[in-house]
Amino acid sequence: MHHVLRRLPLWIGLAASSAAFGQAILGIDASAPVTAPLEHQLQMGASVSPSGERLGANSRYLTRNGKPWMPVMGEFHYSRTPADEWETELRKMKAAGIDIVATYVMWNHHEAQDGQFDWTGKRDLRRFVQLAAKAGLDVVVRLGPWVHAEVRYGGIPDWVVDAMPTRGDDPQYLHYVERLYAQIGAQLKGLLWKDGGRVIGVQLENEYNLTGPGEGAGHIRTLKRLALKAGLDVPLYTVTGWDQTVYPSGEVTPVFGGYPDEPWATSTRELGPKETYAFRFDSRVSGDLGAQTRATAKGTADTDGDKTPFLGAEYGAGLPFMYRRRTVVSPDDIAAMLPVQLGSGVNLVGYYMFHGGRNPAGTAAMQESSQSGGYNDTTRISYDFQAPIGPDGQQRPVLAHLRPFHLFMRDFGDRLAPMTVRKPDMVPAGPDDLATPRLSLRSQGDSAFLFVSNHVRQYPMALQHQVRFSVKLPGQTMVFPRQPVDLADGSYFIWPVNLDLDGTRLRYATAQPVARLDRGKAGVTYVFAASAGIPVELGFEAGTQLSAPGARIAAVDGAVVVDQIEAGSAAAVTITRGHKAPVTLLVLSAQQAQQLSVGQLAGQRRLVLSAQQSWFADGGLELRAQGDPAFRFAVYPPLAAPPKAGSALTSSRDGVFQVFEATLPARRIDAAVTPLRAARTAAPVRVGGAAKAALEPLPESFSAAAAWRIDIAPAMRKGNGDGDALIELDFVGDIGRLFAGTQMLDDWYYSGYGWQYAMKHAGAGPLTLSVLPLRADAPIYLPKQARPDFDGKAQVAELRGVRVVPVYQLSVRP
Repeated sequence: MHHVLRRLPLWIGLAASSAAFGQAILGIDASAPVTAPLEHQLQMGASVSPSGERLGANSRYLTRNGKPWMPVMGEFHYSRTPADEWETELRKMKAAGIDIVATYVMWNHHEAQDGQFDWTGKRDLRRFVQLAAKAGLDVVVRLGPWVHAEVRYGGIPDWVVDAMPTRGDDPQYLHYVERLYAQIGAQLKGLLWKDGGRVIGVQLENEYNLTGPGEGAGHIRTLKRLALKAGLDVPLYTVTGWDQTVYPSGEVTPVFGGYPDEPWATSTRELGPKETYAFRFDSRVSGDLGAQTRATAKGTADTDGDKTPFLGAEYGAGLPFMYRRRTVVSPDDIAAMLPVQLGSGVNLVGYYMFHGGRNPAGTAAMQESSQSGGYNDTTRISYDFQAPIGPDGQQRPVLAHLRPFHLFMRDFGDRLAPMTVRKPDMVPAGPDDLATPRLSLRSQGDSAFLFVSNHVRQYPMALQHQVRFSVKLPGQTMVFPRQPVDLADGSYFIWPVNLDLDGTRLRYATAQPVARLDRGKAGVTYVFAASAGIPVELGFEAGTQLSAPGARIAAVDGAVVVDQIEAGSAAAVTITRGHKAPVTLLVLSAQQAQQLSVGQLAGQRRLVLSAQQSWFADGGLELRAQGDPAFRFAVYPPLAAPPKAGSALTSSRDGVFQVFEATLPARRIDAAVTPLRAARTAAPVRVGGAAKAALEPLPESFSAAAAWRIDIAPAMRKGNGDGDALIELDFVGDIGRLFAGTQMLDDWYYSGYGWQYAMKHAGAGPLTLSVLPLRADAPIYLPKQARPDFDGKAQVAELRGVRVVPVYQLSVRP
């Protein structure tokens, strides 16, 4: 129907009678007054740029030019990625909704020998920061000197560890730390915020909870003094706040994190429900984050919460594979954490890792290992982390699940950041309570956002049947939606309450705000994403003039309700405002929202829908596809002139979107596999080390590995200029290793998660794959679906196949 109004019964204030109709009213009282955030609690560094731009922080949120600011931060290690790939990968991160790139400076990657610093190639920190700025990203540099990062000795060089005490105010140690910081300061000279650059913060140390002589908060104060002496005068100084870390209150701000599982745990079974999926109303710490040291007392962050904003740095965008525990996570396992963290008050979502990588070649044993006293065993080269962007630039499915939330924070974060967390009337008894609804509200005055999550990794949540929400605000009580909804196991979302749409109030929506496009004289477009399995219902103030082709518009006491909306490319609600330009609400399906990117294209901020990986560069659009040379992307607002591409584009329309399609020449790349060696009997897996758990086999143990030769024709390696290819190695065993001659290119702990390696990095000759057998009695954790059927055998080492997947890239220019 179009513009049809029907009068329906009163629906606001039905909480008292709803139970009679089998409805569940979930209530939240957000009417209590809130004190203003505290100012001047943090000793920030130089926070004003030469152009007058100002960064700030109060006890609740960050500010940018005086406005609340809610950025998204993603970790990307420059020294674990080839330098010639940085620029493209940083642009991909920007298109994924990342605002700040964080990176560790791993000391032993730069000063393997005393006094011999290397800041060249993939260790060129300065160039990395410059390219980040070019991509429109701010930068936080995590200085160390101890960083963890699953690197040997937490990044401290062997020659330091061998000669002196570390991680404290030992004079000899501080001499070398001061020299390191001076080197970093020289690399970043002129690139800091105060100089007009994009370095807005530094992190000191990592997971620091040591309290012995010369340690504790005083050591963090010393590191800050040394950073300032090195010229590292930046707006923000951070420390990690979990696992009882200690720091000088007021001089630094803590950052937090949470992971969907614990690869550092010693259990060989599934863990219980994680705290990461439970809204937190009294604490900022989300369970065990794997610190290498154990504290004996409460940390500073436990008593510092009223002075510092709730910022994140290590919410797991994936998980590492560790030898004894190889957890595989789904896209929903990661994305479902976001409403929980935001609903718990987080005002900076920081991910570890957002981009995977590999340890530098030619440096033996750079990984964290029990052989060097580490708590964990990690792969020698691979640092994949199941990250949203893989080591070779490939987009993982999780990125599409996360991006709508990032876009929401980019366009609506200034509204959310000042809002106060409100606890619901009913809360779960603990993380393992899977029956009680999980929700939270953040509000300021009569405006709010509702956060719901009914997803817990590996554990089915109870269906919440026929649910409505009752939100008591200072000026009114809202009960919505008009039609009760079912919250299925696995559902999670953010819904608005009294959202200002450029002068029109949207009382509520059963869809998530994603983006706002200012189209100038053409008006403003608000983009919403339907919540999977939940009908879209929009409630406006009475008297709102609007049209919604194909939907039902009903006049309800005190509201105008639009429902029966079929989310998609044509699902638009238009609000007319007299002489003012109209406001349009575009409601995408959940699947479309996962294909959505927002960026500058042809001189204007636009929406782009594509199932292919996409990012923006130089006013144009780049698209990348694996295996399929057919490209399709949709643009809104439409382009004034047809764009240009390396292949012929066809155009059509899909609702309000302009659609373009192109097909590149297909490429077939074959790999010939020849067995070289059969597996021998693998030695039993040893148990011990700091964790008193399964230990990675010693180097000599790999003599038992099976091996295959992989040949890819030289002509096929060259491709046709349309892109690279990914070598997919499908094996079952304990550890796989890929070689070019005697040089190890990559390694992989078997987990059932797909292993890929970029063909362009594989050299010109044949490759060798070795697979150490997995013993049936190995005391390691594997996901149930990946556990091999040993069929009575003592071990398994199999190569199920090698496939070379072409990578295609399409460049689109206006």
